[in-house]
Amino acid sequence: MKRFERLERIRRLDPVADAEEIYRISVAYEFPWDYSRALELALYRTYAVPAIGRLLARTAELTERTQKRYDDTVLLLDTIVEHGFAAQEGRTAIRRINQMHRSYDISDDDMRYVLSTFVVMPRRWIDAYGWRRLARHEIVAGTEYYRTLGRHMGIPDIPGTYEEFETLLDTYEQAHFGWDEEARRVSDATLGLMASWYPRPLAPLLRTATLALLDEPLLRAFRYPPPGAATSALVRRAVRTRGRLVRLLPPRRASHFARQNREVKGYPDGYRVADLGTRPVPGLRGCPVRRRDSSAAGPAE
Repeated sequence: MKRFERLERIRRLDPVADAEEIYRISVAYEFPWDYSRALELALYRTYAVPAIGRLLARTAELTERTQKRYDDTVLLLDTIVEHGFAAQEGRTAIRRINQMHRSYDISDDDMRYVLSTFVVMPRRWIDAYGWRRLARHEIVAGTEYYRTLGRHMGIPDIPGTYEEFETLLDTYEQAHFGWDEEARRVSDATLGLMASWYPRPLAPLLRTATLALLDEPLLRAFRYPPPGAATSALVRRAVRTRGRLVRLLPPRRASHFARQNREVKGYPDGYRVADLGTRPVPGLRGCPVRRRDSSAAGPAE
């Protein structure tokens, strides 16, 4: 197989009708490492919206059981990518996601914003650091994939194009990013988790490297002192160099899904999709009521 053969295949498909297939090829064959990093960053930046960061802090899932929460989120989203929306496994994963979300009073605006991070951040990351830029077919297919996920989650007024998602993300962050002490605790716990995946002596270096990859609005919202310009340039250059080296390698022959990532550590003996995630108890840990509307409990069938 030649280096650009899968891209040629993607371009022969319909980016809307074949969105699941295109997205799966892009995620599991072309950019598995990049999508993992981009989606981690996507979820991480949502903490800078105080309403989201405070809720996550009060559930304690990301501060006391950080690895498990990371694993469950990765595995639920990965199940849908691997098996699709119509398969039993995908439907079970969507049902678990909806059961968790509708236990909290989450606004539709926040839900749309989180969805926008899944659409926009992979494109921005891969265009900056991947071994090639995303093709238009991949951008459209990724947008349609998450529009479908949003509909299954019952999110109303979902943007129709990538450009509309990008505008939503940028304007929402400009309006809502801000300091919150509880959100900062969630951020610190997440940075600590990422450092824990590597030998302990490297933890300070890894924290600095991670901060060097964050944009200025995120650093400001969490009140992190920005790394020096030279450090940021060095880290970003290193990640770009990785992408250039991957371009020189033979194309991946076997799929690689997020469940195979070394960072997923909590289920060495396997897992059942139906058992993943949390089961919030009303009145405890930020779970006061069910949503006032039913939008987050959308169809999982």
